Amino acid sequence: MTRWGDAFSDDDALTGIAVLEQAQIAVVVIDRFSRLRYWNGFARELFGFFGDRDYRGMSLLDIGIHEADHERAAQLARQVLKGETWDGTFAVVRADGTWLHVRAQAVPMRHEGGEIDGIALMANEALRSGRVEEQYGLLERVGDRLASSLEFDSTLKSVAEILVPQFADHCFIDLFEHDRLMRRISVHAQGWTPPRGTWFDVGEEVRYPDRHFVSTAIRRMETVAISDLQPAMYATSDRAIRVAQQVGVTSAIAAPLRVRGEVLGVLTVALSHLTQRDKRNYDGFDRDLLGAIASRVAIAIDNAKLFEGERNMALAFQNSLLPTSFPQFDGISLAHRYLPAKPLESHGHGIQTQVGGDFYDVVPLSAGRVGIVVGDVEGRGTHAAAVMGQLRAALRAFAQADREPADILRELDEWVRLLGQPDGDGGVWVPSVSCLYLVYDAWSRELSYANAGHMAPLLINDGDVSELSLEISDTLLGVKVKGAAYDDAIYHQASLTLPPGGTLLLYTDGLVDRRPLGGTVDIRRSLDQLHERVREVADKDVEQIAEVAVTAVPGEIDDDTALLVVRSQPEELALEEGWFNAEAPTVGEARHLAATTFAQWGMDRDQAELACLLVSEIVTNVVIHATPHPARRDLNNRDVTDVETQLDFGGLAGDFDEDWSDLLTEAAEDPDENSGTREFLLRLRRGGSSVWVEVFDHDLRLPRIRSAGADDEGGRGLYLVDQLATRWGSRPTPEGKAVWFEVPMRTTQ
Repeated sequence: MTRWGDAFSDDDALTGIAVLEQAQIAVVVIDRFSRLRYWNGFARELFGFFGDRDYRGMSLLDIGIHEADHERAAQLARQVLKGETWDGTFAVVRADGTWLHVRAQAVPMRHEGGEIDGIALMANEALRSGRVEEQYGLLERVGDRLASSLEFDSTLKSVAEILVPQFADHCFIDLFEHDRLMRRISVHAQGWTPPRGTWFDVGEEVRYPDRHFVSTAIRRMETVAISDLQPAMYATSDRAIRVAQQVGVTSAIAAPLRVRGEVLGVLTVALSHLTQRDKRNYDGFDRDLLGAIASRVAIAIDNAKLFEGERNMALAFQNSLLPTSFPQFDGISLAHRYLPAKPLESHGHGIQTQVGGDFYDVVPLSAGRVGIVVGDVEGRGTHAAAVMGQLRAALRAFAQADREPADILRELDEWVRLLGQPDGDGGVWVPSVSCLYLVYDAWSRELSYANAGHMAPLLINDGDVSELSLEISDTLLGVKVKGAAYDDAIYHQASLTLPPGGTLLLYTDGLVDRRPLGGTVDIRRSLDQLHERVREVADKDVEQIAEVAVTAVPGEIDDDTALLVVRSQPEELALEEGWFNAEAPTVGEARHLAATTFAQWGMDRDQAELACLLVSEIVTNVVIHATPHPARRDLNNRDVTDVETQLDFGGLAGDFDEDWSDLLTEAAEDPDENSGTREFLLRLRRGGSSVWVEVFDHDLRLPRIRSAGADDEGGRGLYLVDQLATRWGSRPTPEGKAVWFEVPMRTTQ
């Protein structure tokens, strides 16, 4: 026979194909491109091929080679196509879901001209023959599998998947929890499951009699083998004895899981008649082999327990630095997610891949506005998370003081520099941070923002998904050079208007910086995948969008991810405003506008009267103290500059108090002095449960509460506002200032 299918010289002899079909070894032939060309009947049975399905032309990987061994299969092909032979084992998942390990030898198939044009693979199930070299191969496989994961449950499961059915028909792993021995793993060959109430189930406490060989193994801290097992001698109950006799348990080994002088539990295996095998009883070599396996398993379990503890602690630390929930904000709906990076031990990061510096936040601001932030601190690990926590706390403080977005980034840039660490070379290592901060006004849908090198959010509107057009993107926080040119040393801000019902998806780069299995990161491809998946749920609620977004890009998560979805919902909002001259008679006009508006909104009468009283107080402040000429504050520099200020406050650019006795009367008696250019804006906002009142004027000084004496006629207005309003405050604006307060809506039924 020179080629597949050629006959022997004797016409009555079997063909080569017929011989291969009767061989009790799997034979598989693949071409140079690893495509299946031939397999015999034993190969079909060994690999669990589906009935009449034609596998011709399919990849070698499609015969069921486990994903963890794909690289081993690729190595096989590379080595044999160079003219060498390959010998080794790999795991196979059969069509029925059962596992087995295959011992294989691959040799090159050569063309008549000597060129290699294919591979012949001969394989058989490993360990069934009891060959010593195959048993040592099992030890190698156990070591490889245990080294591939630090996940506790995965570690335990992988042990059982390797041992059953190759080395045993039954595998149990019992671990101590405090002083109780609990069953964690119970795996049996052929998918068999012991009847309930016979053998111990997973999650149950396991109690072995003192004479039981498992108790002996734990007590002596040595591996114990029972070559000829009599179930009546070692079963824990009569029902357990009957089940053991039914499946024909013949032999067992118990190996204590010991590490650093402590017994973590016990690994027990047993042989029975569930499977067909030549060897029915364990011997001394099997005992030593399982003892060696148990030593590796114990170390892996101990490492996994340490890893789980460190990971839980790290995640608790990370989660404590991020908001777990947000209050209800008027005009927007929110969803948020945080995904820690996957622990990729092969990358050498270990536990440090579990925490990082990605963060998000939504901060309540004055008059129902909100500050929205997303950012990413360079690096990963506890230091990056600690920097993130301090940065987020500082940002909240700056934001709640109603600072402009560009001002906040300038302050954060200085703050990041203070968090630097010595680099070991006499310098200071300062982390770089990307940060996008936005201030959103739900009533006008205006979005003011400053950007320190962060990627643009996605805008979801009318079923379309696109990147939000950001005009500016400045340098990352912490990387500016002192003495740099003006344009390079400051942060800018800009504004845009969100479309009605528009949704923003803010995220960090961990969402798209994902590496496909065996591939490389392709940001453009990842963005396309993200756009496509989000577009499919564009009309869903924000929670569904967030859930789809976090899984939109497949691949290994090498970096943590922060994600925030914000949707504009203006239907519950209302706004009324009016301009007034800063004169005594307009106090009544402003109060009348407020009273009329509150009545239209259905505000409770008593609550409306209280709100009108507070309107009178802050409007009176404006009439008394507003400057006679508009002054504009330039907020783009590090120092605030007041332009066109007409009044001399003796160098004062700060606070005033409220002692305005008889000033309203004087203002009314001298209309010429106060007429003309003094104006203020009264703005009323209604949300779902609150009403906000804002008064804007051109005065640069921010009000403060002062203590009024017993005989003082003034000085109590802001005290009333402070006592009667839910919240109140003031903030600088480019043209002057705004004073605001919030009161509950309390609508009538």
